[in-house]
Amino acid sequence: APAPAQTYRRYCISCHGSDGKGKTSKGRFSHARDLTDAQWQDDVSDERIFNSIMNGRNVRGNMPAFSDKLNDRDVDSLVAFVRGLKAK
Repeated sequence: APAPAQTYRRYCISCHGSDGKGKTSKGRFSHARDLTDAQWQDDVSDERIFNSIMNGRNVRGNMPAFSDKLNDRDVDSLVAFVRGLKAK
């Protein structure tokens, strides 16, 4: 399996940015979540992050589903990677 950082670079960086803040032009257009937001990190469960990656989200932003590109193990490691982006 690819390292989670590689997976993030391949699928997530165009919207969420290398720092996870979602400040890319594509991210601003699709209202990408700031993954470093400590309040959001505290409120959201791993399962919810997992489901957002797998199924996409269409509530405040427009995030595509990645279930056709990533398997459960890839997404589990991506969830852990996202946790590591939390602002200190």
